[in-house]
Amino acid sequence: MAIIEYINVNKSYGNDWTLENFNLEIEQGEFVTIVGSSGSGKTTILKMVNGLIIPDSGTIIVEGQDIQNVDLINLRRNIGYAVQGSVLFPHMTVEENIAYVPNLLNKKNKQKTVNAISKWMGIVGLDDSLRDRYPGELSGGQQQRVGIARSLAASPYILLMDEPFGSVDEITRKQLQVELKAIYEKTGITVMFVTHDIAEALLLGTKVLVMNDGAIEQFDTPENILQNPATPYVEQLVPREK
Repeated sequence: MAIIEYINVNKSYGNDWTLENFNLEIEQGEFVTIVGSSGSGKTTILKMVNGLIIPDSGTIIVEGQDIQNVDLINLRRNIGYAVQGSVLFPHMTVEENIAYVPNLLNKKNKQKTVNAISKWMGIVGLDDSLRDRYPGELSGGQQQRVGIARSLAASPYILLMDEPFGSVDEITRKQLQVELKAIYEKTGITVMFVTHDIAEALLLGTKVLVMNDGAIEQFDTPENILQNPATPYVEQLVPREK
């Protein structure tokens, strides 16, 4: 069953079309990695899911509802969103950052929020001793873990990730990849994950969406992307055995 649908979506910036007659269905429980050249429309399609970018025409369906007909604030509270670098509230502690959205949703059940903080700090590999620290007192990897925990603490049904590991070192990136894959396998959440790294896309995704100039080059399993690239662009993108 499709949880996200793009139907004849068009989006331009000035005179340049980013998406033209774009159509895509994402099944519930898929981990979709999105890879392609800069300006190919990766971030645009991601931000359309939670209404941060509105198409010029066409329809975005999320959980069976046209997002133009729903309250976007409520929609965003039920969709996790994690981006590259630290976008944490600098004046809030780790605990307060993670609790931000759950506090909005669990006003009458504070214990539920407390439980969520403990659960997600453990899952993303944050020591409990970091609860009272501020973002400026954390390493880049720790900040990214807090961001992931915050995006998951309200138990969203969709998680949007825009190059979330792009600003951390290679060792931390590999650790975060392992943790994210484990989170996905435990929760079965639907994930859309933008990356410039084809190896990361192939490692994490159950499906890989390869985009170029606003168009879909291939939408397939990692195995088929590797073994049966659909276009010369995909063939050039994927690693080849020497």
